[in-house]
Amino acid sequence: MIRAFVAVRIEPDMVQKIFEVQAQLKRKLSGIRWVRAENLHFTLKFLGEFQEEKIAPILKALEQSLSATPAFPMNGRGIGVFPDIKRARVLWIGLWAEGLESLAKEVEKVLEAMGFAREKRAFTPHLTIGRWGHFSGSIEHLKEEIERWRDHDFGESWVKEVVFFQSVLKPQGAVYKPLGVLSLGAERSLP
Repeated sequence: MIRAFVAVRIEPDMVQKIFEVQAQLKRKLSGIRWVRAENLHFTLKFLGEFQEEKIAPILKALEQSLSATPAFPMNGRGIGVFPDIKRARVLWIGLWAEGLESLAKEVEKVLEAMGFAREKRAFTPHLTIGRWGHFSGSIEHLKEEIERWRDHDFGESWVKEVVFFQSVLKPQGAVYKPLGVLSLGAERSLP
């Protein structure tokens, strides 16, 4: 059995901007397990555990489906928390892109046809940058930091490929190993 997910990597320029803000937040917010740079990604679909024999068919189905999807820019702006300010568990950066929801829907459609359950939560594009085991800090202080960074521009990252990752759980945290990289179709106006 393997544990895997389908995701989009974030370009180095955006990662740098995120980690500059993360360094400032580390001095202000406590009790957070911060996401390392090499693990920063936008998850399109978490598959959970399944048999290794499904890897090749999944890659083939995704490749066929995504080959016509054009590349597109994705922007990061502001920070927030899930599920809410009083029970904060996840610290995130908001993502905006014209093609992001349709890409996620296409991946969902392909994987649902292969027996993976459809996501029940609403589509909320975000990058997780930190997690609390249990939030025990000042809610007012957290509100101030969210407000301070609410409109911060983290820049742009082009979505040119989708990565099928294996997630290996280790005591020091998860390690993500690419099982396959799927290029999107025609690239429109790439920088």
